Amino acid sequence: MTPEAYQKDFSFKDINGLFRFVYPLITSFLISASIMFFSALSPQPAFAQGVPPATKPVKVGVYKSDPFVIIENGQYSGMAIELWESLERKMGLSSTYLSYPSFRKLIEAVEHGEVDAAVSNLTITKQRAQSIAFTQPWYDSGLRIMTTKTGSGSFQNVIDGLIDSGHVATFAWLLILALFATAIITIVDRRLDSEFPRRWREGLADNFFHTVSILTTGKTTHKNLFGWVGRIWSAIWMVIGVGIIAYITSSITSVMTTTSLTNQIHSLSDLSGKRVGVRDGSLAEDYVQELGIQTRSYTDIDAAVQGLVSDEVDALVGDAPVLEYFTHTHPEQPVRVVGNMFHPDKYGFGFSLQSDLLRPVTLELLGLREQGYIRDLRVKYFGNSR
Repeated sequence: MTPEAYQKDFSFKDINGLFRFVYPLITSFLISASIMFFSALSPQPAFAQGVPPATKPVKVGVYKSDPFVIIENGQYSGMAIELWESLERKMGLSSTYLSYPSFRKLIEAVEHGEVDAAVSNLTITKQRAQSIAFTQPWYDSGLRIMTTKTGSGSFQNVIDGLIDSGHVATFAWLLILALFATAIITIVDRRLDSEFPRRWREGLADNFFHTVSILTTGKTTHKNLFGWVGRIWSAIWMVIGVGIIAYITSSITSVMTTTSLTNQIHSLSDLSGKRVGVRDGSLAEDYVQELGIQTRSYTDIDAAVQGLVSDEVDALVGDAPVLEYFTHTHPEQPVRVVGNMFHPDKYGFGFSLQSDLLRPVTLELLGLREQGYIRDLRVKYFGNSR
């Protein structure tokens, strides 16, 4: 074959075959390049760049109630906060916390749409469920009573009891009688006893000592100036003194016993006629008022305990875990939790009646309960006692 014939054959045959081979490759390359070009121009998902997916922002209302909601230096912690933040991570939520001064204000905020959720030791009640919706319960609780350690037998209570029973007035008359006897004896001694002190203050002091000595011990070293008549009067005075001492002793003892019995608070039945401190807007406030017991409201547990210690109230009624946690973490306070738990109740998170978060949060709560996470949180904050 001549070179000219070879070139002609290559031009018409081999180039055609080469085109058939290269054309699909060029087409694939152009399509791939177009896809990559337009992909680079379009927005990319956050997770494709190593950033977590976007989260849904929610406003969460809280009420400070250690150890469920603890607020320190603007930071939020506590059992309820930890539980909520576990739900938050599972559901892709991003929370902004808003603090409210009472349970009542917190519930109103949820009802009026100020916040999306209420997170605290929020007791589920029929009345509250008419205005907001609750998740499944995540904590079983109840009410208990807190009292002071040293209130029942204090000196001030004994004095108050003596005044109320009229004994202090009797004591005053007895003192006047002793002073009158002292004055009479002093006048007689100044007239008849040449060795008696001439200064009135010395004579009165000496005879007052003798008078009180006879009343309290039945003994005296006073000089007898009237012979057998003086001895008879001394004997009569000694008998009177024994009676007076017996009266004083018995009256003080009876008042101390009565004060101890009436001031000791061990159960709900002992609160009748007492002033009881409660937290504003709490279940305890509603329950105690329904019983007809006088209440005084406080914004938080610290203010309530201060009111108890300063005798503004006779006892506090509140959520059992809150009172128990306070006594455990504040051993320096002269308070104690008494009696058994009463009025059992349950805690749940609160949402508006039309909230789309209620069902998914409830389902996640049930999952955390089945996994033992809620039990572990309870042990973390309260130990194995609850």
